[in-house]
Amino acid sequence: MPMNFLHRRICSSADWAASVAQRMPGDLAGVDLGDDVLEIGPGFGATTRVLAERVPRLTAVEIDEASVRLLRATFADRVEVVHGDGARLPFPDGRFSAVVCFTMLHHVPSVARQDALFAEACRVLRPGGVFRGVDSQLTVRFRLLHLGDTMVVLDSRTLAGRLRRAGFDRVEVAHEPRVRVRFLGHRPLGPAGPH
Repeated sequence: MPMNFLHRRICSSADWAASVAQRMPGDLAGVDLGDDVLEIGPGFGATTRVLAERVPRLTAVEIDEASVRLLRATFADRVEVVHGDGARLPFPDGRFSAVVCFTMLHHVPSVARQDALFAEACRVLRPGGVFRGVDSQLTVRFRLLHLGDTMVVLDSRTLAGRLRRAGFDRVEVAHEPRVRVRFLGHRPLGPAGPH
């Protein structure tokens, strides 16, 4: 979704990539991603670079065409990069062992589209598969960085319920006020689907 020039410059910088590489092990601690992982919305690929070193098979779905070209050039045959929309995933039911998204959900243009993305993440997971996400929370600096951008910040108070309605169980939400929110949900072992 749209990002202003300054925001694009920061997210494509070596400093941002280094910060992501330092933070990601903590974001993934205790989460078994399994053998076939889908990343939704990798943007410039800082998170993709970390994931590609940690998992046997990685697929990335990205909506921005320029980012798709960059990701394909950067990761070549190490990552399958698909041009598509996280709210309408072009994958069969139950394919992935895990779905992840990092610092991108606030760029999804509405709560309804975020909910559609959650439901799609649940659909493409195997029974017992995990959905791990991390996203930023609202601060003055964050708001200024997003002037002219799409920005729909997750409400940590309603997030667990939204994930359950999308079909997840064993939902965990950890909120660091004015910093970020981390969440984890599992596709049920029995029949899944939005309730």
